Amino acid sequence: MGSAIDTTEGKSPGSPGSPGSGAGNYTLLALGDSYTIGEGVPLYESFPYQTVQLLRRSGHAFFAPEIVARTGWTTAELANGIVQTPLLPSYDFVTLLIGVNNEYRGRSLPEFEKEFEALLKQAIQAAGGRARHVLVLSIPDWSVTPFAGTHLPDSKGRDKAAIAREIDAFNASARTIAGKYVVDFIDITEHTRGSSWLAADLLHPSGQEYGYWAEQCAERISERI
Repeated sequence: MGSAIDTTEGKSPGSPGSPGSGAGNYTLLALGDSYTIGEGVPLYESFPYQTVQLLRRSGHAFFAPEIVARTGWTTAELANGIVQTPLLPSYDFVTLLIGVNNEYRGRSLPEFEKEFEALLKQAIQAAGGRARHVLVLSIPDWSVTPFAGTHLPDSKGRDKAAIAREIDAFNASARTIAGKYVVDFIDITEHTRGSSWLAADLLHPSGQEYGYWAEQCAERISERI
């Protein structure tokens, strides 16, 4: 819209506070695409890293987030990336933000729904079966960016309004599926539509916008600690 990023610095799975122990340092696994790795900004400005920093400032001990994501990944490609990444048996919290590249490439909504639900089940399993410890973030609307202004209409004849409608449809499905499993759905889409906080590529969010996403995640995680 690339390599999977596996950031496990400082992590000692056998130490007190390892996943599921309820004591010591907490763990966060972030699953997604370019919006999760923070394309165009330093890694520490990505929303998973800013989430952990906010939680640490609130007095909660967290290891650095572990991120499995790559720019351009669709739901199917994320699923394959998870399979190829050695993960811990479980994590205290898991975030999932995926789907923009399905929409960007013109993939069907039914395909997205099937693959997204499978990914959500994996996320819940990664959180030790605790659905309330999984956060789904909505797909940002890239149709409002300057990048869209120079790349739309595309080869499929889609203009900004068409992209926005597709984003809404994908998010509506993701919200419904998240609700089915009693997983929190965080709507960041409307904020991206009104935000001018962009990275240098004029497509991806800036660290300031990721900071807003991090605030939403940290607030919900704090309620569950």
